Order: sequence, then structure tokens, then C-alpha cells
Amino acid sequence: MVLGRKVSPEVAERHAADKTLAAELHDRLAAAQDAEREFHAAQVEGRALDELRPLAVAYDRALYDALLAAEAAQRSAMGPKTYEHGDAKQRRAAQIAARKAQAKPSVRPYTDEVDRLRTLREAHKLALRTTPPAHV
Repeated sequence: MVLGRKVSPEVAERHAADKTLAAELHDRLAAAQDAEREFHAAQVEGRALDELRPLAVAYDRALYDALLAAEAAQRSAMGPKTYEHGDAKQRRAAQIAARKAQAKPSVRPYTDEVDRLRTLREAHKLALRTTPPAHV
């Protein structure tokens, strides 16, 4: 006999998909680190903009993929009752449950990782110009 709240099939499916994606977090973080190393090595070498642009895009994509996996790990750690579904009352209950779950020590590392990856990605986008400057 299962105790607790029943989970809809839709929520169970989304939770299972998040668990699968979360399992890839370590590999995606490693891929992002490799892309970052390659990009920064090319910058240090003083490569041309034509060569830097694909490396910058690859690094941004690797950060995005790692961010998706980190968010999935966070949702997975928060549990199935935090997934929004159904009517307004159920969605609001899921939002409240998600806020409460974010305060748990088991979820905090994933929240920190999501914040770190978002900051890295934004800093990368803001600091890098991959297009030649427009001449006025």
C-alpha cells in the first residue's frame, strides 16, 4: 500500500524525464569545462574572430545543455509534487511546494549549481563580442 498523494501520469512522466536528464549532469558539466578550456586557449593564442566564433557558440551551447541538466536535477530533487499541473488550485499548491522544497538541504546544491551556470552563461554572453564591430 502506497501512502501519500497520488501523482498523475503526466507528472510521473515529467519527473522520470527529469531524472534521466539529471543523470547526465556530470557529463554535461565536463563537456562545458572542455568547451571553456578550448575557447579560452584559442583566445590566449590570439586566433582570428572567424575561428573564435564557433568555439564561443560551442561553449555557450555546452553551458546551456549543462544548465538544462542542472534544472532537471533540481526539479527531480524537489519531488513530483512540485510539478505544476491541473487547475489553478493544484498549480498554486505546486508552486508553494516548490518554494518549500528549495529550502531543503538536499535541493540547495542543485539550486546553487543552476545559479552558477546561469551567471557563467550571462557573463560569457556579455563579455564576448563574436561579431565584428559595425562601422558607423
